Amino acid sequence: MKKRMPTEFVFSLFALLISVIFVHSIYLTVIRPNADAIILEQHAAMEIEPDYIAERSLFVIVRDFEQEACFILMLWAFSMLGYKGWAASLEGKLLLQEFIPIAEGMKILPEDTREYARAIQGLPDDERRMLLPRVLLSALGRFGATRNVQDVASSSHTSFVTEAERLESELSMIRYIAWAIPSIGFIGTVRGIGEALGQAHRAVEGDISGVTESLGVAFNSTFIALVISIVLMFLVHQLQLNQERLVFDSENYVDEHLIRHMQSS
Repeated sequence: MKKRMPTEFVFSLFALLISVIFVHSIYLTVIRPNADAIILEQHAAMEIEPDYIAERSLFVIVRDFEQEACFILMLWAFSMLGYKGWAASLEGKLLLQEFIPIAEGMKILPEDTREYARAIQGLPDDERRMLLPRVLLSALGRFGATRNVQDVASSSHTSFVTEAERLESELSMIRYIAWAIPSIGFIGTVRGIGEALGQAHRAVEGDISGVTESLGVAFNSTFIALVISIVLMFLVHQLQLNQERLVFDSENYVDEHLIRHMQSS
């Protein structure tokens, strides 16, 4: 546990840096040049044909700084979701292993706990720090010390509740990003409306191109931000569901493979 948290922190920092570099490079080399060319082409067409209706272009929709920031945060959140999903999958694979090799009908006495614990202690450090081996070792150690099955069951349940709360709290940053993305979109909306109002005098004179372009900034930023937020929140809930299932299945594993075999005397 103590080793994984700094690793995850370093991973998230590198993921943010890579997201900024990747998205900004795409914007500099692909999106903004194409968007500017399309806008110039549309302006030229409108000067020639007053009734010309410009088609919506994806490059124009995502060209502004607010959308760029939203995509950066999206990739950053996706990377953290991927990391946590990968960690949960590794934890889930442990449920397929037989850590307590005991036949049906056999009992585990307090004197036997060291023998069973020795096999778990021999696991690699990364595996031994995972949820299931930690709880199994704790349960075996407590049973050997207290010789009380009920105390072991209560302690194991508390460990799983604590783990569930920890996993929930570690999603707070991703939830903050999911909240921040629509907020950035609304900033673009305010900026676009402000620019449109600043060009209201030109609209009175008959030139509404500046107003419509600024309103496009306002609505495009909100549109992109809301779409990203919907996708991101769906993935967050899927990850949370997988983590809750992992904790639930791990608790069932301990009950089924260890606690029900314990006998104090």
